[in-house]
Amino acid sequence: MVVSVLEEMRIRSLGVIDDAVVELSPGFTAVTGETGAGKTMVVTSLGLLLGGRADAALVRIGARNAVVEGRIAVPDGSPAGVRAEEAGAELDEGTLLVSRTVSAEGRSRAHLGGRSVPVGLLAELADDLVAVHGQSDQQGLLKLSRQRQALDRYAGYAVAVPLGKYAEAYKRLRAVTAELEEITTRARERAQEADLLRFGLEEIAAVEPRAGEDTELAEEAERLGHAEALASAAAVAHAALAGNPEDPEGVDAGTLVAGAQRALEAVRAHDPALAALTDRIGEIGILLRDVAGELAGYADDLDADPLRLAAVEERRAALTALTRKYGEDVAEVLVWAERSAARLTELEGDDERIGELTAERDGLRFELGALAQELSEARTEAAERFAAAVTEELASLAMPHARVSFDIRQTEDPDGVEVNGRTVAYGPAGVDEVELLLAPHPGAPPRPIAKGASGGELSRVMLAVEVVFAGTDPVPTYLFDEVDAGVGGKAAVEIGRRLARLAKKAQVVVVTHLPQVAAFADRQLLVEKTNDGSVTRSGVKVLEGEDRVRELSRMLAGQEDSETARAHAEELLAAARADA
Repeated sequence: MVVSVLEEMRIRSLGVIDDAVVELSPGFTAVTGETGAGKTMVVTSLGLLLGGRADAALVRIGARNAVVEGRIAVPDGSPAGVRAEEAGAELDEGTLLVSRTVSAEGRSRAHLGGRSVPVGLLAELADDLVAVHGQSDQQGLLKLSRQRQALDRYAGYAVAVPLGKYAEAYKRLRAVTAELEEITTRARERAQEADLLRFGLEEIAAVEPRAGEDTELAEEAERLGHAEALASAAAVAHAALAGNPEDPEGVDAGTLVAGAQRALEAVRAHDPALAALTDRIGEIGILLRDVAGELAGYADDLDADPLRLAAVEERRAALTALTRKYGEDVAEVLVWAERSAARLTELEGDDERIGELTAERDGLRFELGALAQELSEARTEAAERFAAAVTEELASLAMPHARVSFDIRQTEDPDGVEVNGRTVAYGPAGVDEVELLLAPHPGAPPRPIAKGASGGELSRVMLAVEVVFAGTDPVPTYLFDEVDAGVGGKAAVEIGRRLARLAKKAQVVVVTHLPQVAAFADRQLLVEKTNDGSVTRSGVKVLEGEDRVRELSRMLAGQEDSETARAHAEELLAAARADA
């Protein structure tokens, strides 16, 4: 049962396509057309919908941007539907709308369920929705890293669990090794840094600065430097407020305020307003006496000792020497001292730290070796099952005598980790080099597919691998572009038959030039250009009945009206229906 189905794509101003609608359905859909008609744009469009890289060169000449819109049926509870709703997308009765716009300048925008989203989110959904395979993917299968990834994907949890533990240990080992190298290679620099910090801390400790001391001393120095003027001013102010004992006839502010209060006291009972004013004058008198008393005390306490001034200035000079080196003020100097003490403790603990890191590194290398061995054993066990399954599929693809196997090996490296008594090179994915081997016929030695497989054989190996995945790690939709490259005759028929079987479990869309493959499709779409070289809305159409026979005839012989080609086309269709 298909979980999700790609129902429709609308493509505008992309490559040779002006404006076209591609209607898809469950089962097997074949997309055909003459070379250069724009069939591959179907794959390109789907790639854009699923987060593929945007390229300004894809935009049709003269257009401002290219737009691809897709409609995907997403049942409730499916992984893609849940992830889309978490991102804020809205589903319209189980249908998810996806769009991607690429400007002529190369800028790209993505929308999911009516909401603008990062392009990366579309790529996340692609993992749950569609497996796209083209000729570039066939070439990718030639890389050892891709072959290892394919094996790991097939193995599932048996490899994923130890690989996850291995990856964590590997990451920690990298971090520990980097720190250890940094400490040891920069030992001289760190020793010099420690000496500088130690000197600074000793200099600060000798002065023993106190927070806020610089501000207090500045105020005291200012006061001591103007002691005589301050004392004189305080005496004059005191006399003005409280009177001068040497001038009993003089008038002072306190006497005047007291007189004012006495004058009002005699009549305050006759008017509450005047009584309030009398009270306020009384408060003024109290305030004047308080201030006068403080002025007298200030004058008595004022220290005009030049020795004290000299001591203050000397202390300020010592603090200034510190602030010139370690901070804008004493507060910053103290912060520097606190941080530097912590850093010095760290630097002075290098020897101890080196011992700790060395022990941890050795322990991690031992752990990594054990995990790598577990990972290698899991891959070896899975490789036998995977190779047997792919070999069985190849028998259904006109390669009955072909045999697939895996070569899992390690490389000796004195700086590596110990696995099964050998010291071997290691990396983020373990110690294994995984290579897919193919023996195309009896008596042929197994050889790496990069060296021993023809284009047609490579196409069938990739299809066989994907069919095996469909049984263990399926996705709702498979899209193949030229998966039948380099194949013809009986092999093409077998590929068509195998794709039709795969379509019973998932939606399969195939861009093909082989009539033997297209004949097995449940639906065939024709992409054709208009006279001006563009593909318009009417340029992608569903072929049925006589129209499908004519297209298969063209694909067979290049002649739509050839009676021989038509008979062969009808025979292909009949055989495909009978096989179904």
